[in-house]
This record gives sequence, C-alpha cells and structure tokens, in this order.
Amino acid sequence: MAGNALTDVFRIKELRERILYTLTWLVVFRIGAFLPIPGINAGALKSYFASVSSQGGITDYLDFFAGGAFKNFSVFMLGVMPYISTQIIMQLLLVVFPSLKKMAEEEGGRKKIALYTRLGAIVVAILQSFALVAYAKNIAKTHPDVLMISPQAYTLLAMLTVTTGTMFLIWIGEQITKRGIGNGISLIIFAGIVARLPNALYALFSKMVSGEVNPVVAIFVLLLFVAVVVLVIFEQQGQRKIPVNYAKRVVGRKMYGAQNTYIPFKINPSGVIPVIFASSLLTFPLQIAQSLGGGAKWLRDFAYFLRPEGWWYNIFYILFIVFFAYFYTQVSLNPQEISKNIRENGGSIPGIRSEKMEEYLSKILNRIVLPGALYLALIALIPTIVQRVFNFPSELSYLLGGTSLLILVGVDLDTMSQVEAQLKMHHHDGLTKRGHIKSRNL
Repeated sequence: MAGNALTDVFRIKELRERILYTLTWLVVFRIGAFLPIPGINAGALKSYFASVSSQGGITDYLDFFAGGAFKNFSVFMLGVMPYISTQIIMQLLLVVFPSLKKMAEEEGGRKKIALYTRLGAIVVAILQSFALVAYAKNIAKTHPDVLMISPQAYTLLAMLTVTTGTMFLIWIGEQITKRGIGNGISLIIFAGIVARLPNALYALFSKMVSGEVNPVVAIFVLLLFVAVVVLVIFEQQGQRKIPVNYAKRVVGRKMYGAQNTYIPFKINPSGVIPVIFASSLLTFPLQIAQSLGGGAKWLRDFAYFLRPEGWWYNIFYILFIVFFAYFYTQVSLNPQEISKNIRENGGSIPGIRSEKMEEYLSKILNRIVLPGALYLALIALIPTIVQRVFNFPSELSYLLGGTSLLILVGVDLDTMSQVEAQLKMHHHDGLTKRGHIKSRNL
C-alpha cells in the first residue's frame, strides 16, 4: 500500500538532504535581502520610499524582481538578473558566431561557455551597480541622512558589495542545482516572488478597508487568478507526440530489435525562459534609466516611456516573449539535429520521407510554438489589465499575474518533477495518486 507522498519525501535520506540543502540556501538569500549596503541608513531609506510610494510603478517593478531587496538597498539588490542578461547575450552570440557554437560542442566547451557567462555577469553587474550608486546619490540630494559616509567612499563600496552579492547569489544557484533539488537560479527568483506575497496581500487589504477596492471585485479577481493558474498548468503539461519507428540494427556484437517510440514536443517547449529573458532584457535599460534619470531629462523621459504599466513596455514585452519562445526552441530543439539523430539510429517517422523529416519537424514546432508564445504573452498582460481596470495594488498585480504567475507555476512543476524522479528512483510512488505528473497529449 502506497504511503503518504510527503512522508516518503522526508523518509528518503538523499532526497531529504537535497531539500534541506536547498531550503538552507534560500533562507540565506532571504536574510541577505534585508542586509543593507554598508554606508546606507536603512531607516532613512525606508522613510524615503514610504514618502514616494504613491509614485509606485518602476521602483515597485524593480523591487519585485529583486524579491524586495531593491528598496532595502541590500547586498542582493540586483538579484540574479545580471546573470540572466548575460545568458541572453551568450545564447545570441552562439547563434551569430558558428565558431563559438563549435567550441561549445567540443569536450570541455560547456565549461568554457559557463566561465565566459560568469565573467560577463560581473561586467553587467558592475554597470548596473554604478547606476544604482547614482540612484542613491540622487536620493541623498533630498534626503541627506540616507548616506552615512561620503559619496566617494560609498561609490566604491556599493559597487564592490552589490557585484559580490550578485556573484554570490549565482554561486548559490549553481550549488542548489548540483546538490539540491530543482534549478537553483529559478528557485532564487521563485523565493523572491513568494516572499513578496504577504506584503502584497496586506496592500490589498488596506485598499479594501479604505474603500479603494471593492471586496466583491477583489474576490472575483483572486478567483480569476486561480483560474489562470489552472490554465497555465494545463498549457505547461500539454504536448504533441511525434511517433518514431526504429528498425532492427546491429551495434557491435549485439542486435537490437525494432522499437516504436515518440518525441514529446511540448506546447511551450521553452517553459518560462521567454518570460524571464524578456523581463530581464527590459528591466536592464529600465533600471539604468531609473537610476541615472535624476541627472538627465532624456533618461527620465525614457524611464517614463518604458514604465511597466505603459503601452509601449507591454508591446515590447509581448514581442520579446514571442521572439525568445522561437529562439530558445530552435536552440534547445533543433529540427536538423533531431532529424540527424533519428536517421543515424535507423529511425523514421511514419508517413514522412527521410529527406522531408527536418521540414516536417520544423512545421510541427512552428505550429506549436506560436500559440504557446501568444498564450504566454496573454498571461503577461494580466498585471496591467488588472491594475488599470480594477485599481489593484501594483505589488499584488505583479505577483499574481504575468511574469510571476508563469515563473511560480513553471518552477514548481519542474521542481515537483525532480522530486518525483527521486521518489521513483527509490521505488516509491510519485507525488500524484497515479504516481506521475500527467502530460496531456494533443
């Protein structure tokens, strides 16, 4: 008789240690989010943001991605976004420069690419930290007590501290991926989003008490978000199975019999990657413009033009999501390489000639990716719609819709799949009654 799944999770020593290891590092991340940069007066900074909270928008958005660390001016205020931005650049470079892609495919090539990505992340973090230093100096002009040391000393100390904090977070993410459970970088973003939920719900409650938000409308919108979560899970689990038949073949002295299998193409093959990439790509210039805007009118105008609740931001957001959905799918599911592997192993797709296999797979992928990408884009618009139509607090709109919703569901499903794989490896039932997280066939 199958035991309780949760009991089984903590009964298996290896899985228990992995989960506790992951939780320990996530707690370290959350503690670091409240440790201010040396030289910052945390109390004065809190008073400043409380006085400008009505201006909302951009600062709340940046704070959302940093898991609350941005407004605290903490050592982790940049989060892992510099690393994600560098990953985007590196992925594009691999496509543009064939020699770089060839190097990545060679023995030890992945380690070299990982090293270049980390070095690039340091450069991006330094650039962003410089912008944040300028932002703190702008605040200090109207609130001198925010800085407790000289601006010159603060500049060097803040850039060093914030860059080190970002690289430490990247290291934590890598350690979680290796020795913990789930994808470390994704879980850090996940933890930051979840940690913001209590504050967001409190903001909603305050608006309901003050009469700014109708309680009936609030309940309706929360139910709407629950419905969207169900739809996101439905979409994330959907897949198209491409049948593949393998004839009998001889490998060495062994003969392998005929085999019928399939290639599972998900509706959304790239998962939450397009959303994270699009958000990171838009957050980077937005952060620079917001931080340096005090000294230049055109930067302030640009920050306003690209404000998260504005039309242009959302138009670019949708375009980037669709672009990265196609781009990442082509990188991770290259029809040419898949066709080559099928042919080399003596396989064939029923009803499709061998030379037409690549064209067929490309056609299937294009048909799958477009609706999946548009669905992601539709979910991404939810915060703006809810905020504009129902006057919801921006904190709650960002948390219960769009980017955060997709990240929460995507990371949760991925982590659950890894936990389930560990359970099965130790001969236990999975997390669901049937022993596996189901996928829908299309």
